[in-house]
Amino acid sequence: MSHGFETLAIHAGQDPEARTGAVIPPIYQTSTYAQDAVGAPRHGYEYSRSGNPTRDALQDCLAALEGGPVGLAFASGLAAEDTLLRTVCKPGDHVVIPDDAYGGTYRLFARVAERWGLDYTPAKVSDTDAVRAAMRATTKIVWVETPTNPLLGIADIATLAAVAHDAGALLAVDNTFASPYLQQPIAHGADVVVHSTTKYIGGHSDVVGGALIAADAGLGDELRYHQNAMGAINGPFDAWLTLRGIKTLGVRMDRHCDNAERIAAYLDGHAKVAEVIYPGLPSHAGHEVAAKQMRRFGGMISFRASGGEEHAVEICNRAKLFVLAESLGGVESLIEHPGRMTHASAAGSPLEVPGDLVRLSVGIETVDDLLADLEQALG
Repeated sequence: MSHGFETLAIHAGQDPEARTGAVIPPIYQTSTYAQDAVGAPRHGYEYSRSGNPTRDALQDCLAALEGGPVGLAFASGLAAEDTLLRTVCKPGDHVVIPDDAYGGTYRLFARVAERWGLDYTPAKVSDTDAVRAAMRATTKIVWVETPTNPLLGIADIATLAAVAHDAGALLAVDNTFASPYLQQPIAHGADVVVHSTTKYIGGHSDVVGGALIAADAGLGDELRYHQNAMGAINGPFDAWLTLRGIKTLGVRMDRHCDNAERIAAYLDGHAKVAEVIYPGLPSHAGHEVAAKQMRRFGGMISFRASGGEEHAVEICNRAKLFVLAESLGGVESLIEHPGRMTHASAAGSPLEVPGDLVRLSVGIETVDDLLADLEQALG
């Protein structure tokens, strides 16, 4: 029997606990497990790096929400990314990455993986021909974000899946900005979905984590082996907090989207805003593709200040209800200057972001209060 998203978010992997009937999965805060005999671990649990019931509940839920057979939870989104790269790639291989990617992802490729011998080429993921031109015989992964961070570019998942598969490569989609409520890349042909569960999935700015969901069980088994071998696993309390956040993901995302649509429309008509970048606006270059593969358009908005970089910084500093902070996807609204904050590591690279850019993570507060704060911050 199939269930709707909200039902899966509350119940998948989360049956009442067998001994007591507790309706919420317990926090199994243990490092090791008593075994029934030598070589006979009870229910397969022997050591919590290898397996933990709380983490398993989260992993099963993530797999159900993204429509894949295997979900894996990690200590952070970057830990998940690193595990994927070292599972699929070897020194001498090549990856196509977005020319507008999260600064931490760029740093992983440029400062860590490249030293290991993994080459990469940035390409505009909203341009299929640009991605195809960046492919090499050694390309193992086409890596996309959609929407991208922070310029909110939209990649056509189904089209890029075909490009990757024609070249014998995998398509990995970072679905952090959309969340599985708004977009399910596996349904459009992606091989692996990547999440920073710190963001919308956790949703309350109180836990750090990451996830991989594989479309193929065999790849999922390889990723699980490396998850254990490399060890950057999600702890049981972190897994429990993330599961708690997942239960309200659908209702939270609807409010994020409601508020973001109002704010994007307000900014789009403001004299001190040179450009609003939001996939929900018909003027956005990726609007039609986003409408095809997303339920709604998300809670992230970027805009360019008409007064240049210093004006953008002033807007960030003047905001009050919008908290000046990195990260995104929590119930509270955040504002930041990507060039000097989240994407500082990309300065001087092909991924450098415009200095006049401001990024908003629109929360679930009363939208009129958010609009009033932006009005005073814009000056």
